[in-house]
Amino acid sequence: MAIKFQYNKISLQDMQKQLKVRLDALPVIRYKEMVLHAEAEKAKREMTALETTLLNKISQYEYMNRLWQEFPQDVMSVKEIKTSLKNIAGVKVPQFEDVVFEMKPLVLFNQPFWVSDGIALLWDLLRLSIEKQLLVIKTESLNTARKKTTQKVNLYEKVQVPGYLSAISKIKKFMNDEESLGKATQKIMKKRILSI
Repeated sequence: MAIKFQYNKISLQDMQKQLKVRLDALPVIRYKEMVLHAEAEKAKREMTALETTLLNKISQYEYMNRLWQEFPQDVMSVKEIKTSLKNIAGVKVPQFEDVVFEMKPLVLFNQPFWVSDGIALLWDLLRLSIEKQLLVIKTESLNTARKKTTQKVNLYEKVQVPGYLSAISKIKKFMNDEESLGKATQKIMKKRILSI
């Protein structure tokens, strides 16, 4: 990205101002990138721990596979997932609060004795699964924001700051050359006038 400029004082001042803005913003953007990276890693660790917990709970009840066939279908459904938005370095990510289940009427007299325990287990498994899905969304959002921030840091460090420095030096060199040329012209004119 070539920076467009003119060889005059106004353009020089504008380039210096733009350079100052970028140099002032660079530490803030680097810090944002660092925070986003740390939070994304933290969310990833939480997600892995939650996934492990979920798999452990499922494997604990794997021996009951045949019993689950007796479990009544459509007994419960998710009514509402309560979340809040958390602001992490300018990125709004969902934060799991709670899940509300809706129970269909169920007569326990003609059901196996373990159905009430099965319902509690399903609530727990569904809750963990929903929480894991929200952590996946959170991790993806944080990683996307971190990538954009990294691109901005690279743009500033590798393209814009060197470009503005180069433009400023070219303008200063041009203005110095023009000033030297003007002084030389004045000396020559002065010599001609004195020689006449």
